Amino acid sequence: MPEPAVRFTEVWKKFRRGVRHDSLRDLIPSAIGRAFGRSSGDTPDKREFWAVRDVSFEVRAGEALGIIGPNGAGKSTILKLLTRILKPTRGHCQIRGRAGALIEIAGGFHPDLTGRENVYLQGAIMGMKRAEIDRKFDEIVDFAGAGEFIDTQLKRYSTGMNARLGFAIAAHLDPDVLLIDEVLSVGDAAFRDKCMERMRELRRREVPLVLISHNLPVVQDLCSRAIVVDRGTVRFDGDPARAIQEYRRVPWTNTDPEHPPQSAVWIARVELLDEGGQSSATFRTMGSMRIRVHYETRRPVRHAAIAVDIHRGDGIYCAGVSTVADRCNLEVLEGVGYVDVVFPNLALLPGCYLGSVKILDGTGRPPHDRRDRAYPFTIVSDRRDAGVVYLDHGWTHRQSTPAAAEKPRPVSFMGTT
Repeated sequence: MPEPAVRFTEVWKKFRRGVRHDSLRDLIPSAIGRAFGRSSGDTPDKREFWAVRDVSFEVRAGEALGIIGPNGAGKSTILKLLTRILKPTRGHCQIRGRAGALIEIAGGFHPDLTGRENVYLQGAIMGMKRAEIDRKFDEIVDFAGAGEFIDTQLKRYSTGMNARLGFAIAAHLDPDVLLIDEVLSVGDAAFRDKCMERMRELRRREVPLVLISHNLPVVQDLCSRAIVVDRGTVRFDGDPARAIQEYRRVPWTNTDPEHPPQSAVWIARVELLDEGGQSSATFRTMGSMRIRVHYETRRPVRHAAIAVDIHRGDGIYCAGVSTVADRCNLEVLEGVGYVDVVFPNLALLPGCYLGSVKILDGTGRPPHDRRDRAYPFTIVSDRRDAGVVYLDHGWTHRQSTPAAAEKPRPVSFMGTT
């Protein structure tokens, strides 16, 4: 087996809160404040914190690793450690070969240089010769859509233009490893599609990818593996769909159990179950899916209703069902319990989808609780139909020719999953 292209081994990274005084102007008032007892009250130990705690992973050729987690979890710190922007406090991290990295908007760019000059600067930083950059230059400019402004100083670029040029450089200068942070979110939809296709192309060429994104359908669609990071530690490492499910549980682990939600009834958890009743994140076109909504109550609740909506990963609204629309009276919700909705023939075509769940107030007041687009799942199928939903269908061909006028031959096909 070939050596990993990315190796991150038992890495810890410590930071220090507060202001560091590195000039005489700041040091003198700080020293006087300490002499007279004016301080923040933090001890030295309290001012230090671990942003990354004992994190290990490897990425091999052809793999794409997604790193997901809440804000402040340590995701971007991990990428900065990989690119040597930061040095680990403990542990080792290594990239074999040339790394194309887009960690921060305009990171590594010089604002007073033109777009053209920055392309050559970044190529030189990556260890490329001028002749190599010359061969790639037109492709980079065309991908970024920066032809009209390529000889303009970078400080005149918009945030989106900076991001487009940064990604184009990182992804086209023949990287051995591509590292991408969430900064792609600043681009327009058309450019994001181009970026996705470029990353798929690099994967087909077996270039290892490491991607940070809050766009969970993108992680599920592009990555072969994902890790969930929270408070600097890895909570899960494995299949992207299951990683996304684990990520959705992270906020609940940080909830104070002595202070539950203030509504009379709330969503405790939601399960997506397959035909065998097992928790799953992958379902088949025209297969069965059961969504089980667990609830808890503070007191008996009348007139409550359950609603489930499904959106495709790109935001297209696919379906919405509710106990109200189906005239299913839940009577009284009391204590703890669950409500199931079953889709026996899930007529969705392959893709990434997001489920939303709400507990409605039947009297017309705002919902008791809601989880919008919080439950991702994937639909797989052997079908090659286009669109969102599968329509059961069949084809018939009947032909009459002079030679076959007496005996027309029908040719039929019925769509199957």
